[in-house]
Amino acid sequence: MNHATPLLEVEHLRTHFFTPRGTVKSVDGVSFSLAAGETLAVVGESGSGKSVSSLSIMGLIPPDAGRIVGGSIRFRRRDGSVCELTRMTQRELRRLRGNEMAMVFQDPMSCLNPVLTIGDQLAEAIRIHLGGGRAAALAHARRMLEMVEIPAAARRLGEYPHQLSGGMRQRVMIALALACQPSLLIADEPTTALDVTVQAQILALLQRLQRDTGTGILFITHNLGVVAEIADRVAVMYSGRVVEQGDVMRLFAQPRHPYTRGLLACLPGRHHGDAARLAGGRPRLAAIPGQVASPLAPPPGCAFEPRCALAQAACRAAVPELADFGAGQSARCILGSPQ
Repeated sequence: MNHATPLLEVEHLRTHFFTPRGTVKSVDGVSFSLAAGETLAVVGESGSGKSVSSLSIMGLIPPDAGRIVGGSIRFRRRDGSVCELTRMTQRELRRLRGNEMAMVFQDPMSCLNPVLTIGDQLAEAIRIHLGGGRAAALAHARRMLEMVEIPAAARRLGEYPHQLSGGMRQRVMIALALACQPSLLIADEPTTALDVTVQAQILALLQRLQRDTGTGILFITHNLGVVAEIADRVAVMYSGRVVEQGDVMRLFAQPRHPYTRGLLACLPGRHHGDAARLAGGRPRLAAIPGQVASPLAPPPGCAFEPRCALAQAACRAAVPELADFGAGQSARCILGSPQ
């Protein structure tokens, strides 16, 4: 990994949506970086801003609903030059999307065209970015299906999305995303709708492909079990901000933010000392109390303060800055040590 010149640098990104009821600050000052060959997992519950961050990077925010209002997204291209994605036109971004950066979405059935064959959809993307004729594009498409371990790849080229299982469709989406060997792959909860066996296969596939190609992966998820298996580093998001980030093993062993500790406490099978127990002696599964504040009326200070058992008056006064705890770990909390 080359940490001196990151593949992707996001700094103070702010993406807002404008509604009749007010402005929703879905992403409000997010910063992180990703190196080539590295996997950064972005975790958090629904509404935390994970997917909006990824769509902002890809330039896919619907212009009639919202826009990037501040911050920087720098991307290092194959030729070594660095471009500012927030200043690029849609035409320029279309040249990058699918070519040098690509995205795997959560639901492949809604992303694949139901009236086109798998081969036609792969070949179209290949011809747009790599050129060449239809026969060459279909041959490349078959190789991509073989690379993502789809059996009888030549026959699958002539089939439609509804003829494939959920796991197969997700493999097709990965093949489509990797067809032009992008430097950056964004995977937005790609295993959510899959059973655990297929989920494990998809994760193993992504890891193998990353080793083979050196692609940097931004992995969006709410599943901490997946994070422990696939990520090098983690960024934890809450209410549009990164509240903690660091090396995956260090963050799991010594979380600094109460929200991170709450997420980890919710994992089944984790021991919590004197935690409440159900009849029969089994430990009760922990849960974070309360709900995420309305994005139209966020609290004035720390967004997690209304749900935090350790909250103090200072937490309500101002939004805490990200504090550096060493070894690349930082947390947006006035409390330093785990409780």
